[in-house]
Amino acid sequence: MADLSLRAVRKSFGQVRTLHGIDLDVRDGEFVVLVGPSGCGKSTLLRLISGLDEVTSGEIEIDGQIVTQVSAAQRGLAMVFQNYALYPHMTVFQNLAFGLENTTMPKAEIRQRVHQAAELLQLSALLARKPRQLSGGQRQRVAIGRAITRQPKIFLFDEPLSNLDAELRVQMRIELSKLHKALRATMVYVTHDQIEAMTMADKIVVLRDGRIEQVGKPLELYNTPANRFVAGFIGSPRMNFIPAQVGTGQAGHLQVRCEGLAPLALNLPPGRLPESTSVTVGVRPEHLVPGADGDWPLRVGVIEQLGNTSFVHGSLPSGAPLSMALSGQTRIEPGQTIRVRPIDGTVHLFQTTGLEEAIVSNP
Repeated sequence: MADLSLRAVRKSFGQVRTLHGIDLDVRDGEFVVLVGPSGCGKSTLLRLISGLDEVTSGEIEIDGQIVTQVSAAQRGLAMVFQNYALYPHMTVFQNLAFGLENTTMPKAEIRQRVHQAAELLQLSALLARKPRQLSGGQRQRVAIGRAITRQPKIFLFDEPLSNLDAELRVQMRIELSKLHKALRATMVYVTHDQIEAMTMADKIVVLRDGRIEQVGKPLELYNTPANRFVAGFIGSPRMNFIPAQVGTGQAGHLQVRCEGLAPLALNLPPGRLPESTSVTVGVRPEHLVPGADGDWPLRVGVIEQLGNTSFVHGSLPSGAPLSMALSGQTRIEPGQTIRVRPIDGTVHLFQTTGLEEAIVSNP
């Protein structure tokens, strides 16, 4: 396996710049997930790492060796695509062996590698079948197995689960996590699905418009997002955002005031926020609780009952939308006005200019 380093990596297509100076370190054996909305540059970055596309400027280093000008075939990496890219006329065994048969590797070693990968991925009983005889999950395992047989320095995954149904995606997430532990492999994984990122990654890289917004462990990004974009992208349902202003409360202490709501007494950094500064309050739906002592009146519009969880969607007196996640089932009805409050220590505060960076993250 190998370390991976990117230094000031930029990519332009003609006059359009897609990546704006990416700096990133991936340690040997890490499972790193690149996540972000469509068009943020995550798949482009993966193709630059693989060598399928050339960087415009910057350096890519694998195990201490600069490979920026090295061809894809010589980088020792293996890439798994979302469309499987299997040969329909070949059996599973032939698909797994194909990349090795074009080398000088002895046939006995090829067979050994194929059977090892098939056993690891529970494909041994399917080696004589062709792709059309396989389910979507089985085809994806064959695509992963083809990468395993190459024994690459780094595995690269480009949205490999996006073509699977919801149940299969959950199953494959678990299998990929088990595979990572079994192989102790360095893996770089691209997805737009933040649930995949949260459940599989050792480290998440959040991208927006060709720039890295934040890098960290999944719960670091959930608990202490660097800015409003990361806060809204990580977590499902997304964080609630409420416009507010800084004001002076009792004994001259600063307070955060949302229109129509009781003031919030937050531990604001001294001197950071003058009075009347516009800010944004952030509260996750799962950090809101109903109760008679709640300070926030929520007019309920829609209830989503999932059995084990209920999502209550409505609005505050100011018209700002607000969602609350409750464990289990609820008797709350649309049209009701209920009182809710944020759990102590769970309120985030963001400045409302520039990147809307975090000022307070209390979790």
